[in-house]
Amino acid sequence: MQKLFSSIIYIICLILLSLTCMRDINNYLMNIAPYETYDSKLPIPSQEITAKSLNITSTAKEPDVMYSKAYCLIDADSNRILTAKEPDTKLPMASTTKIMTCIIALEESNLNDVVTVSEYAASMPDVQLNMQSGDKFILGDLLYSLMLESHNDTAVAIAEHIGGSVEGFAKLMNIKASELGCTNTNFVTPNGLDDEKHYTTAYELCCIASYAIQNKQFLDIISTPSHSFTNYDGTRSYSVNNKDAFLTNYNGAIGIKTGFTGNAGYCFCGAATRDGVTLISSVLACGWPPHKGYKWSDTKKLMDYGFKGYKKTSITPNKALPNIPVSNGRESSVPIKRTSTEPFSILMSADDTITVSYELPESLDVPIRSGDIIGYEKYEINGKLFAEIPIAVSKSAEATDLEYFTDIILKLFFMKY
Repeated sequence: MQKLFSSIIYIICLILLSLTCMRDINNYLMNIAPYETYDSKLPIPSQEITAKSLNITSTAKEPDVMYSKAYCLIDADSNRILTAKEPDTKLPMASTTKIMTCIIALEESNLNDVVTVSEYAASMPDVQLNMQSGDKFILGDLLYSLMLESHNDTAVAIAEHIGGSVEGFAKLMNIKASELGCTNTNFVTPNGLDDEKHYTTAYELCCIASYAIQNKQFLDIISTPSHSFTNYDGTRSYSVNNKDAFLTNYNGAIGIKTGFTGNAGYCFCGAATRDGVTLISSVLACGWPPHKGYKWSDTKKLMDYGFKGYKKTSITPNKALPNIPVSNGRESSVPIKRTSTEPFSILMSADDTITVSYELPESLDVPIRSGDIIGYEKYEINGKLFAEIPIAVSKSAEATDLEYFTDIILKLFFMKY
């Protein structure tokens, strides 16, 4: 008994000796949960970035005396609306439909394909290439006919070649619209002839165009002044000329597509680029005959407003992020990081304010894996979400189990740290 008591006293003395000799024991214990102390930095206060702080003084008066029933102007880089009227109202789009027809053709087929014209395609009303049933053409040539002169027979011939039928092609169009987030758009025809179930919105038409102009072949087609070709047999020659007056009458114009039907009125979706800024506009139901020029004046006002009133600036995500507390873990907290720290561009006017806020949990439950997404850094412009950056855990954390406590005891008794 005396021997056992002596052994206990000896062990206690060893522990006390180790505590006095271990220079870093206090710091070591402070790093073992749950002994670590920390100041919780959640919730993180939001941060405001004003245009003034970025030296932005650009301003412009909102467009007035507009003829369009609905219009929209967006930044092509982000699809952010800069100004709009009834941007979400469903309206017929006439031949601006052919933007989608063209991009589907470029993505789903080979430009060297031979297209055979059906009797149905040849029966389409003006505007026509005047195809005949049984005619054959190279698909690449037909895309110039489609976009430069807006031929309705060409649109149907392309649709039937790629989709097997107009209905089959419309399904492809609607699938692409859905992929682009266009929930208020529905395609029935490839040429935009009136149908009550064929519609889009001013905003979503801009989004479709924003996607389309990322395709170099699409850009080459819509910016071509004229194109000459023959049918596949070489027995007839054709020449098509670009009818987009905006392309040659506005500095920096890219195109894109006009449209008109009795139900839709005059429509136009255009794009222009200056000093690294690309804007896209759409005008729907912009007058009826004889007011063919309304669409050009409305589009010019929208573009002028965007280029004068906004300036591109760069935002770098660099605010320090706190550690997140951990419940029942070997670590009392874990560090976090953004999944991207790349600067991003944004158009701002003198009246704009960016608010940076954080969506992060107050604590995390183990187990936690490094790389787990646990929240977001959000950037809002004037109260509307512009971008969000995922935030991830940058260190794993395990539970405080028996193995964990055994390891602590061994380190304390045998100074294994």
